[in-house]
Amino acid sequence: MFWWVVKAIVGPLLVIIWRPENRGMENVPEEGPAILASNHLSFADHFFGPWPLRRRIVFLGKRDYFTGKGIKGWFSRMFFSGVGVIPIDRTGGKASEEALATGLRVLREGKLLGIYPEGTRVPDNRLFKGKTGVARLALQGRVPVIPMAMMHTFELMPAGSRPRVFGLPGRPGVRFGEPMDFSEYYGREDDREVLRMITDKIMMAIRELSGQEYVDRYAAEVKAEAAGRAVRKDDDEE
Repeated sequence: MFWWVVKAIVGPLLVIIWRPENRGMENVPEEGPAILASNHLSFADHFFGPWPLRRRIVFLGKRDYFTGKGIKGWFSRMFFSGVGVIPIDRTGGKASEEALATGLRVLREGKLLGIYPEGTRVPDNRLFKGKTGVARLALQGRVPVIPMAMMHTFELMPAGSRPRVFGLPGRPGVRFGEPMDFSEYYGREDDREVLRMITDKIMMAIRELSGQEYVDRYAAEVKAEAAGRAVRKDDDEE
C-alpha cells in the first residue's frame, strides 16, 4: 500500500522536474513471475526504475538499510519496507543461500523480482561484472530474465550527493529489454560454468541497452581498492 502512496506523490515530481525517458515497458509481463536484472548507478534507481511500470517490483536489498538507529534509521526502515525492499545479508556463504531462498519465495508468489547483479552501486559510470546469483534464481525459479538499464541516474545523483536538475547529459529513465529465456539450462543450476555464462549474457544485454563500458571486475573490489581497504574475495554466487 505504501508503495502506491509513494508512487502517487513522487511520480508527478519526477515527470515535472526531470521528464524521464522510458522505453520497453511492453517487455515486462503484466502477470506472472519474472526477474528484472538491472545496472545500479544511483540511489535514484529506486525511484526511476519501478516508476513507469504498473506492477510493483520487489527488490532484495542489503540489511544495513533496516538496522539504522534514531529518526534516520526509522525513516530508512519505513521507506525501504514500504517500497518493497526485502532485507538480506550479503556477506556470502550461508547468507547467500538465505538470499536465494528469499528470492525464490518472491518468484513463487508470482511477483516481479528486482536484482542488481553487480551487487552494489557502482563507483563510476561503467558496468561491472555480475554475480551468478541472478542466474541461479532464473534456473531454480524457472522464470525469464528481463534486462533493465538505468539511464543517467549516476549523473543525476552520485553517491553522497543531492539530486541534480541541470547539466545532465540526457534525460534520466529506464530501458527494459526483451525477456531472456534460459529454459534449455533448467536443472543445471549447480553447474558453475553455466551460471557464469548465463550471468555474462545478462550483463551484455544490459550493456546493449545502457551503452556503458564493461569492466570484467566486481564493483565491490574496485570500490574497496579506491578506499584503500583490503579487498574481500567476493562470493561469485551472491
